[in-house]
Amino acid sequence: MTSENKVAVITGAASGIGRALAVHYAQHGVHSVIGTFPGDPHDPEETLRLVKDAGGEAAIQQVDVRSTSSVDGFAQRAMDEYGRLDYAIANAGILRNSPLEEMTDERWHDMLNVDLTGVLRTLRAGAARMTEGGALVAVSSIAGGVYGWEEHAHYAAAKAGVLGLIRSVAVELGPRRIRANAVIPGLIETPQSLDSINSLGPEGLQRAGKDIPWGRVGRPEEVASVIGFLTSDDSRYMTGQSLIVDGGLTVKMRA
Repeated sequence: MTSENKVAVITGAASGIGRALAVHYAQHGVHSVIGTFPGDPHDPEETLRLVKDAGGEAAIQQVDVRSTSSVDGFAQRAMDEYGRLDYAIANAGILRNSPLEEMTDERWHDMLNVDLTGVLRTLRAGAARMTEGGALVAVSSIAGGVYGWEEHAHYAAAKAGVLGLIRSVAVELGPRRIRANAVIPGLIETPQSLDSINSLGPEGLQRAGKDIPWGRVGRPEEVASVIGFLTSDDSRYMTGQSLIVDGGLTVKMRA
């Protein structure tokens, strides 16, 4: 590896946006540590194969964002494997359906432990190993980041919290010249959104796509390229910001 190669850690990279981002980085000369949850049914080896097909280099590391020691070990893998860490992407998340009346404390805490505190752990571990010029990105959602979503109060609360976390981290790390930004994906065709029990499912996505100005739901690579921008030198004066990637869904006037 030459000194020109940047290195990224990506949680939730066995599928969806995380997988697309690892491939995007491979196409731009950035090495990745592919974070995969041990219970994830998606194969991180497929992400690795796609990275190599794109001419890139990556390593697979199991990580549970509910555990500080696991996340610290994940970030340290970049240092051990490549000798540096430049970008940390907090992408891992869960999605669970729960009406308010059925929202137990356990359900609430489990969701926030992954989708909000897990983001904190990832940003914290990444920043601790970065030098000037590093970049952090957290993945939020239009559910919570823009809209409310019935029967998903815990998910929306976590995703809204991510935005406040990013703003504060950006202020704190600014003197170190480490940037922190967020993306707010709209309706994106990922394994999570294709889940008919906890999300819209295939038919729901198809129906919803007709109401999006762009005429369809988004693709993982369309969010990945925005994350790539937020960690590149092209956005070197952007920090504490949140970019919505939704095909115009949130700006469309309803009749």
